[in-house]
Amino acid sequence: MKKAWGILVAALLSGAAQAKTPLTIEHLNKLNKLYDVVLSSDGRYLVYGQKNGGLAPADSTADLYLMDLSDGNKVKRLTESDSKEHSVKFSSDDASLYFLTDRSGTTQLWRLPLGGGEAQQVTDLPLDVQGYLVSSDNKKLVLTLDVKPGCGDIACTVTAQKLKADKKDTAMVYDQLMVRHWDTFEDEFKQHFFVADLTGKKVTDARDLMPEWNTDVAGVAEAAFTPDGNNLVFSAKIPAKDQAWHTNFDIFQVALAGGEKINLTKDNPAWDAKPAFSKDGRYMAYLAMKKPGFEADRFGLMLLDLVTGERKELAQDWDRSVDEYLFGPDNRTLYVTAQDVGQKSIFAINSAFGDVSKVYGDGSAGSLNVAAGKVVFVNHSLNSPMDIYQVKGESGQAEALTRINAENLKDIQFAEFAQFSFPGANEETVHGYWMKPWNYQEGKKYPVAFIVHGGPQGSFGNMFNYRWNAQLWAAQGYGVVMIDFHGSTGYGQAFTDSISRDWGGKPLEDLKKGMAYITEKESWLDGNNACALGASYGGYMMNWIAGNWPTGFKCLVNHAGLFDMPSFYGSTEELWFPEYDMGGPVWNKEADYHKFNPAALVDNWKTPMLVIHGLKDYRVPYAQGLAAFTTLQRKGIDSKLVLFPDENHWILKPANAERWYNEIFAWMKQQTAK
Repeated sequence: MKKAWGILVAALLSGAAQAKTPLTIEHLNKLNKLYDVVLSSDGRYLVYGQKNGGLAPADSTADLYLMDLSDGNKVKRLTESDSKEHSVKFSSDDASLYFLTDRSGTTQLWRLPLGGGEAQQVTDLPLDVQGYLVSSDNKKLVLTLDVKPGCGDIACTVTAQKLKADKKDTAMVYDQLMVRHWDTFEDEFKQHFFVADLTGKKVTDARDLMPEWNTDVAGVAEAAFTPDGNNLVFSAKIPAKDQAWHTNFDIFQVALAGGEKINLTKDNPAWDAKPAFSKDGRYMAYLAMKKPGFEADRFGLMLLDLVTGERKELAQDWDRSVDEYLFGPDNRTLYVTAQDVGQKSIFAINSAFGDVSKVYGDGSAGSLNVAAGKVVFVNHSLNSPMDIYQVKGESGQAEALTRINAENLKDIQFAEFAQFSFPGANEETVHGYWMKPWNYQEGKKYPVAFIVHGGPQGSFGNMFNYRWNAQLWAAQGYGVVMIDFHGSTGYGQAFTDSISRDWGGKPLEDLKKGMAYITEKESWLDGNNACALGASYGGYMMNWIAGNWPTGFKCLVNHAGLFDMPSFYGSTEELWFPEYDMGGPVWNKEADYHKFNPAALVDNWKTPMLVIHGLKDYRVPYAQGLAAFTTLQRKGIDSKLVLFPDENHWILKPANAERWYNEIFAWMKQQTAK
């Protein structure tokens, strides 16, 4: 009897194990998502936005939640409106929340007292509020609004908008670049900073601090009040016709009373960004690059002593690029996030000595908050979607504060993964990740999904990616391989720099060596039955592989890939990118547009290729994908073209994303089955 009972238990356990299922695109699309994670200055309350995906609970609302970290992390739902509340900030006394919402029909600023009561509308302007800052004394409000440069007041912009709407023709006229950006054609309206007084009554008007500027600003995420509350500092480019071919953002200061814009970083011809002040008013910090025209240079952390005037770079020998940063409660420690060997980690930098210490470094961290000895942040990894975590004191141990998808994922079996390294180009160390199929069995061989990241200065590190989620390929029965080739970020600036002027050189060598290394070391990976796939630069690499490694793969998947480099230059929008990475404008005889041009090597093409493109992609215009497909068809190579008329460089709409994944999976299954 005992033996029979043991067999029954084993069978039940086996059945429970078999009940686990792989992650599907339907699940991915319907996961709950976090946004606007904000900690109060006293460290007691945490507010976050949660967009429900439709699984459990079965809704798709987006609302704000309040967690009391001093009372067992109890959670209270703050809003239940049909409108999404976003851009959340605590008031300086932590007694209220500010947020943007379109409850009134247009996007305006609202205030919600945490002690009880309904949210009250703060602004009632005839234009949508794009962003906002509230002064520490709660007397001044800075807003970003899209307005017509040269207008003296908001009413002038409203009139200009009406004239545009009533126009009989559809002509768009330009006398300078950019004509279009990302997925939108530019128009005469630009984002400016406005200032208004907070008096307890609705704000119905505001004054433009930069009416003459014919350019956008970098937004409120890159702006701050000066400690005395009398000025605004912000990041922007100087108005001129050269916007499209330089990266020289500067930090400017303007009095709230209006007047001259003072350039605080005029001596640096490269990118300056994200100014912020210590709470004691002693220091202004900001990020700065050193190489003009380069968007992937290392962001160093600069510190300006407002008392002595001393300006210095903190931890200048630390070879990492800062992403987020903030001052700690002591006003002398700065907490930062930075990519670091396949992770996006949290570090603390001592402003006096420049010492750098790692606070947390597993997965990809962001939305950094520090208060009352707590470090609160969001984190995700290759086998875990985003949640909120807390590190207390010096422990380095992270405690999960949320599990917003626990119910959704309880029956999902995630695939095993690991990081590896190998000697790549120039025998330099190159890192990558492998991932086993979700239902891996020892002794079996599995086809390979060889995923190449874009950027090209980017990384497919330890992150849960919704657009290129490695778990979904593992769920289809593929072994996944991702290589952070020369040019990838998080391995030191020299490594990142090494791809510029060498798009088809060291990166291709790394991919070849990485594939050979990992398929020999991990014998379950079937290197003879592999498909390579990538987007943007990754799509470029598919076209480059087709001409330079034509027998390496059974199939290729090219999403938004560059095909003909000379024509790409004339049709993209951010010209600083090709001019730096290719060596100048296309007419520069020393440039690389012809040297690393996939279109020049189509005689070698033979690998079947799936081509995918969004018609609203103005970064890599769709003619690049169409030209690749035309070439494939004309040469009689097995190929397929999938276009998304309403998508840009990325496929973002849930139904389109589902179709995108399924087109790729069907293509790979068809080709690897041969």
